[in-house]
Amino acid sequence: MRSALLILPIACAVITLTACSSFSSMTSSDKIDYKKSGDVRGPNLALPPDLVTAQADRRFVVQDGQATMSEYNQAIKKTSQIRSNVLTGIPGMKIERDGNRRWLVVDKPAAELYPQVKDFWQENGFLLVIDSPSTGIMETDWAENRAKIPQDIVRRTLGRVLDTVYDSGERDKYRTRLEVQKPDLTEIYITHKGAIETPVKDNSGAMISTQWTVRPTDPELEAIFLTRLMERLGMTQEQAKAQVAATTTAPKTPRAKLVEEGATTRIEMSSSFDRAWRDVGLALDRSNFTVEDRDRSRGIYFVRYVNPKELGDSRGWFGRTFGKSNDADKKAKLYRVVVQARGENQVVVLVQDTDGKPENTATGNQLLTTLDRQLIK
Repeated sequence: MRSALLILPIACAVITLTACSSFSSMTSSDKIDYKKSGDVRGPNLALPPDLVTAQADRRFVVQDGQATMSEYNQAIKKTSQIRSNVLTGIPGMKIERDGNRRWLVVDKPAAELYPQVKDFWQENGFLLVIDSPSTGIMETDWAENRAKIPQDIVRRTLGRVLDTVYDSGERDKYRTRLEVQKPDLTEIYITHKGAIETPVKDNSGAMISTQWTVRPTDPELEAIFLTRLMERLGMTQEQAKAQVAATTTAPKTPRAKLVEEGATTRIEMSSSFDRAWRDVGLALDRSNFTVEDRDRSRGIYFVRYVNPKELGDSRGWFGRTFGKSNDADKKAKLYRVVVQARGENQVVVLVQDTDGKPENTATGNQLLTTLDRQLIK
């Protein structure tokens, strides 16, 4: 009863202040604040559903058991040694760009960069759901950019008291991939995925519920985090921003097209193998794929993919997302996305099953169609 009496004045104040104020606009498009995502305890019921992700690498999950103090101290010492290299500064960093795609090139081995990039995401308020040093891939959990919530007079007055009342209706997640070009040369790709909460209306036009849907990838958010990562690796803020601003956009030329011949489907690309390999990797990162491994020498990405058409909606949003079993995880299968050079400037992209045989099925065609949407046209 006492709690209710305390809440009532606050609620009245909110109503009064809201009635005589309007939401302020965002101060800048690059203002981001995901810090609160790290404060979540237990299942986060605000996460968008229906997007397949792998579980975090089990090698990094703390198991129950006992450890001696000496073993504990050794572990702490080892961790400290790794983190001591974080802010020493890394020479030989630059941003490269192709269309709206940017990536970071660093003159350092991927094995040295991986723990620093991992720390970077955690320091920015993200939890990692994929953490795979062996493949150089990590992916964050869904998080809300709190900076997108307008700072009106209510929030400025009451501060964090009513922070949980406001929601931007958007969620973001980021995938990072470290690609080894040479033993001491690493490319770092950051790709964004977004979701937005949209209303569901009945036949009369009245809203009856909401649902999460995919929203377009935001290249500017990717650029912002690349800039921040450069700062984290030792570059000054001014230098990092200048690097991103200095990169020019190459003119767009048609490079990919989907070709269907009878029961077979393929993607043809007017590109060198190196460029096609990079473009396909970025397209996979931005699509609903889980890259488990890759073999550049053979031109193969090993991916898990589930055709959305194979998922039923009978369990509903809550059941699909937080049930004991996940239909998407069960139906996701392993495929090979093969990038083959067919000449000096010609490449084809094919889909094969786990045995290396052509995947001439509806799912194989859907996989290529999904991939084709993300490739530069």
